[in-house]
Amino acid sequence: MEILACPKCQSDTIVKSGIIKDRQRYLCKKCNYFFTVNKMGKKIDSYYVTKALQLYLEGLSFREIERIIGVSHVTVSNWVKEFKLTKPNHTDYHPTYKIYNHLELVEYLKDKSHLSGAGMIITELGDKFMLIKWERFKD
Repeated sequence: MEILACPKCQSDTIVKSGIIKDRQRYLCKKCNYFFTVNKMGKKIDSYYVTKALQLYLEGLSFREIERIIGVSHVTVSNWVKEFKLTKPNHTDYHPTYKIYNHLELVEYLKDKSHLSGAGMIITELGDKFMLIKWERFKD
């Protein structure tokens, strides 16, 4: 990673000035500011961000999303805050979900009794499929 400018004064007159904690240290010749290269955090594929947000909007909790996708519930919460999402109120319905492989999903869908009486969505989840079903609360 090549440093192009000082983060303080934006000058390009910088020189290497040693190594601190396995990171290159730099000195700005214009303002005499010492700085190191910022660590690059682990970047999560946007596919998982999108899936997590979809599942949140479908009514799943942060911890359920964590168990399904394998990303921390705190990270999911931060994404929800970052994208300013609000979960719609589901007072009459509640989501249930199951994860199937391809053959299990085909067998499940063959039974017509599973297809009536509730809304349903199927979404890809890596090499498996997630079936989310909304059922009315029993009075």
